[in-house]
Amino acid sequence: MLPAWLNNPGMLLIIAGSVIPLLPYRLRMVVLLGAPAASLLWLWQIPLGTTTTMALLDYTLTPMRVDGLAFTFGVIFNVAAFLSGVYMWHTHSRLEPAAALIYAGSALGAVLAGDLITLFMFWEVTAIASALLLVIRGLRDAMIVARRYLLVQIGSGLFLMGGAAIYIHATGDIAFGHIGLDAPGGWLILLAFGIKAAFPLLHNWLQDAYPSASATGTVVLSAFTTKMAIYALARGYAGTDLLIPIGAVMTIFPIVYAMLANDLRRVLSYSLNVQLGFMVVAVGIGTELALNGAAAHAVTHILYKALLFMSIGAVLHQTGHVRATELGGLARQMPWTAAFCVIGAASISAFPFMAGFVSKSLILKAVAYEHWPGIWITLTAASAGALLYVGIKIPYFAFFAPNDQIECKEAPLNMRLAMGLTAIACIALGLVPSLLYSILPYPVDYNPYTASHIVSQLQLLAFSALVFWLAWRAGLYPLPKRAVHLDTDWVYRMLLPRFGYVAERVYHAVLAKFGSGMNSVTERGMGRLRLRYDARGVMSRTWSTGWMTLWVAILLVVYLVLYY
Repeated sequence: MLPAWLNNPGMLLIIAGSVIPLLPYRLRMVVLLGAPAASLLWLWQIPLGTTTTMALLDYTLTPMRVDGLAFTFGVIFNVAAFLSGVYMWHTHSRLEPAAALIYAGSALGAVLAGDLITLFMFWEVTAIASALLLVIRGLRDAMIVARRYLLVQIGSGLFLMGGAAIYIHATGDIAFGHIGLDAPGGWLILLAFGIKAAFPLLHNWLQDAYPSASATGTVVLSAFTTKMAIYALARGYAGTDLLIPIGAVMTIFPIVYAMLANDLRRVLSYSLNVQLGFMVVAVGIGTELALNGAAAHAVTHILYKALLFMSIGAVLHQTGHVRATELGGLARQMPWTAAFCVIGAASISAFPFMAGFVSKSLILKAVAYEHWPGIWITLTAASAGALLYVGIKIPYFAFFAPNDQIECKEAPLNMRLAMGLTAIACIALGLVPSLLYSILPYPVDYNPYTASHIVSQLQLLAFSALVFWLAWRAGLYPLPKRAVHLDTDWVYRMLLPRFGYVAERVYHAVLAKFGSGMNSVTERGMGRLRLRYDARGVMSRTWSTGWMTLWVAILLVVYLVLYY
């Protein structure tokens, strides 16, 4: 009989990841694939409704709760961990497979957690393990990005901790169930979930971090954090109307940035935001059909987005390039990778008989049933837009654009195998929706393959393709350029430096006017407080994680004091 805290299948992945660095290469790879497979088999044989409990101080924790919603996310997390393991089989790094398994295990542990304390513990482990995937690359820019990423992720955990503390103090209940905005601490917990779900204005950590990871690390990063947040929203805030407009905005605003971006992994990161918006809308609708749609779209999105990141990662691995302006002409040299990329692009564009078509149909049907016509039109437009900024752009600029300057070989066998398995899954779930329906939280009685639905979707896709062609011929489609298009990162790239310069000028003006009356101690103290952004300044230096965490904690304490 295992201790209660070990009954969560996520712990198997965490333990496996912890021992991987100690093992020889071949055994590491066996554990990398064997642990997710064993975890999936373990989860599959646990009856729905099973819970385990343990005592901690004055509380009774629930380290594991398996119900329909948790089961869906648990299954796809294990599948994603396995496919990622196949994709990184060629790596000789000891730390990247370890971080990947610990990251996957903590995300799995979070979706199986039955109380807020256990959820918080796994929530923080995902932050640390995922940041390691950025640090492992070893590049200076990646290290800087990792620090910013870790600050955001730890901030999310601190908001969760503060909201949970308020909620538990007010209600005496630690169970992780429906919370809602009216609950004590509900807004704070929603903010914690919203950060990891990449809500508008809280999203730029995603586009900052994912393109900075290694070819294999990005595939792992794309699968877990944001979908864990979608699960948490579905568990705690299903039926919250506020999420509907938030999700709708998420499906629209990243499209322009995705069309402008030159880095193809950044394009995919923005498209990830769009697809998350579909899930957030479905959670906001909150009906059984909508929650099925959110869960189904999380499953299919993990698969087709992993496939797209895998294909572009393979290009990066073979050529050393990932920018659209530096690629093209690779279809002849990497035909398998190109074919798999087209399958992923077709799935994200919701072509009939692809996985994305099934899951998006569930969400759109749920929105229509609840009479949200404006939201339905928005989601339909966003679905059509996927063909413009991903479905055509990614395959064309990577594989079919004219370029005779690159010579490379096809991706390694393990990468092709991972892409092939993922592509088969995308097609299988599209051709046989019952495979997808069988793991969803609620029974499904919906057939996406009616003649009218297929024809209307094909008409929509044909119209999108026509718009792309006309815009291309007219020179209106934005061509990739060697440029940085600022998003909310404008705040720390432009606004804060300008504020720093203004503050410095004000300081010097004050010093010039009243400097004679200031003693040397005051001058030295003011000098230490100056905000400088040149090579010598405080704000130009890299802050330690400890200092950043300290400031986040201080802000949280201030919030809690004001709240009480």
